[in-house]
Amino acid sequence: MPETVKPGAVRPETAADGRTWLLSGPTSSYALHLTGADELIHLHWGPRIALADAEALAAVPLQGRASFESHLDGREEYPAEGGPRFVRPALSVRTAGRRGTEWTFEGYDTEGDEGAELRLRLRFRDGGLSVTLHYRMRGDVVERWATLRNDGGEPQELLRADSATWTLPERDGWRLSQLHGRWAAESRLVRAPLTYGEKVIGSRRGHTGHQHLPWVALDTDATEERGEVYGCALGWSGSWRIAVAQLPDARVQITGGAGHDDSGLLLLAAGESFTTPLFAGLWSDGGFGGASRTWHAYQRAHVVPDAERDRPVLFNSWEATFFDISEEQQAALARRAAEIGVELFVVDDGWFGARTSDRAGLGDWRPNPERFPHGLKPLADRVHALGMRFGIWVEPEMVNPDSDLYRAHPDWVQFQPGRKRTEFRNQLMLNLAREDVQEYLWDQLHGLLSSAPIDYVKWDFNRCFTDAGWPDDPYSQRLWVDHVRALYALLDRLRAAHPGVAFESCSGGGGRIDLGIMSRTDQVWTSDNTDPLDRLDIQHGFSQIHPARVMAAWVTDSPNTQLNGRVSSLRFRFVSAMAGVLGIGGDLSEWSAEELAEARRWVDLYKEIRPVVQRGDLYRLRPPTGGLSAVQYVRGDESVVLAWLQAQRYGEPVPALRLRGLDPAATYKCRETGEVHRGAVLLHHGMRTGLSGDLDAAVIRLRRI
Repeated sequence: MPETVKPGAVRPETAADGRTWLLSGPTSSYALHLTGADELIHLHWGPRIALADAEALAAVPLQGRASFESHLDGREEYPAEGGPRFVRPALSVRTAGRRGTEWTFEGYDTEGDEGAELRLRLRFRDGGLSVTLHYRMRGDVVERWATLRNDGGEPQELLRADSATWTLPERDGWRLSQLHGRWAAESRLVRAPLTYGEKVIGSRRGHTGHQHLPWVALDTDATEERGEVYGCALGWSGSWRIAVAQLPDARVQITGGAGHDDSGLLLLAAGESFTTPLFAGLWSDGGFGGASRTWHAYQRAHVVPDAERDRPVLFNSWEATFFDISEEQQAALARRAAEIGVELFVVDDGWFGARTSDRAGLGDWRPNPERFPHGLKPLADRVHALGMRFGIWVEPEMVNPDSDLYRAHPDWVQFQPGRKRTEFRNQLMLNLAREDVQEYLWDQLHGLLSSAPIDYVKWDFNRCFTDAGWPDDPYSQRLWVDHVRALYALLDRLRAAHPGVAFESCSGGGGRIDLGIMSRTDQVWTSDNTDPLDRLDIQHGFSQIHPARVMAAWVTDSPNTQLNGRVSSLRFRFVSAMAGVLGIGGDLSEWSAEELAEARRWVDLYKEIRPVVQRGDLYRLRPPTGGLSAVQYVRGDESVVLAWLQAQRYGEPVPALRLRGLDPAATYKCRETGEVHRGAVLLHHGMRTGLSGDLDAAVIRLRRI
């Protein structure tokens, strides 16, 4: 079973004939049925229904089709290649030169945690391959995955093994939402009508990628707070693909899983098995906001480690020092960071090996003896003495050609014989599928975390697969999958050996964000773009699927010299970053006494509102479309509003903010002004923010009294 899940699901229901199954959450249900001809078909995904309703749906016979169409297309739960099927298959197998499969149903059980998992067992008539389809309900989120096992004597080549196929009900005018982008412009939301044919998103890069998050949502007429929304999210940190198809009869199916094409995923030897990544789905009738809040609650409860613990305010030294670092310099920054209330001090790139630029040192995970003559422990001890935790940056999956590791083991990288080894950022990709590479990284990182009181690791990944070859392996295609499986195993092993260490996933910003990596890390680096205005769009898209509890956001210097030269106030930068896990990345040695004092006030305020922001329900009040935008967090009696005014045009008055998630019969006190408001008035008429001009921002705290 994938490790992205935790116990606490609802027991599935089974009809008396053992051929219809129903999974239900608080507001939704999912049903499927095995016909008399052993055809596994989808029945229902939507509002909560009873088992009798599912049986009534199962009693409706499948309509026959003309010879040019299939009665299974658009209805089958997990379409395999072969037979009367013309849709994109979820499963494609090659055995002894033959493609395609025929299966028989073997049985089912509702084993697993508290009997909460439905398992359907299928066996193929030739080749000895068995498939188990897994279903589990977590709240209103349906988790699906598949296990394939070779019980025969001959190898089975999995050309494609998707996690699930999702079937939507018949509706008119579907609209598709997705998150697209690139480096420094990730997670931008776009919605467009779904037309006939297929819409395919994914990554061919060996990691999740900056270009798309593995999530889609479909609706017909939803708004932010009203209407039906269907969403799917894949938990895989390598190459992936999600295909959304509107079939000739207007039915819609969503199929997704690991791998970017059908050229080959794995070769299963006799006795071997493969478990696909998790593919989760939800239905909500609360609009896009309701769907997001369901996703957020699910991840906090069942995906993110220690999500009940709020993440600390961090300082990262990268933009202050880049590669030019030393122990004394870092200690001086740490003192300033402690003075403004920082709780976690992180030394970024440049502390190890011959790492004085991006040209050398990757792979040699030992402190530079000139910069840290006694290792990292003295600095870590000084940071702890200041009342902060201590963290470091690593990029374990990479190696510089100018490194001791590469000089000793040039065969440890991915490469194609006879071809040039492509370098991005002067680095190559280690072949993590190799056991000797896995053991080397374990020895290096375990030794490092044992050598000093390190509390946090920022795990980076700064290039894509380009030369994905493994000359010593007869089926080198498997490294695309095995790299990710080895990454997961290494993180799991390190977390078990060092339970007090938190991990952050980074890939040049948001290049590796998905449910798979999030089940092993405490937060993710959302984007290398720290411009506070650009981040409003990035954070708006990110919030469609992922919670504020994992969204790292930094306050950096102004003007923004990294990207656009934009000038913004410390107020605007802080309020923008306070929408997630607050961090500071500016050069504190250059901040004035006034700026440091103001920063301390913002950090203190964030610590006060942090439980509401990181663990509360999120309401997107107004999107960042150019004028006033705002988000609201609600947790118990507390509510926090973060508002930003990009520009005030033509002297027009700034509109009031209509709040959400409040009790209309209650009274709320604004802690900024002391004013008392009725909940019904705030919900219907809204409240004024006091913002004006350009790039202004405000924090508004409300408490029920």
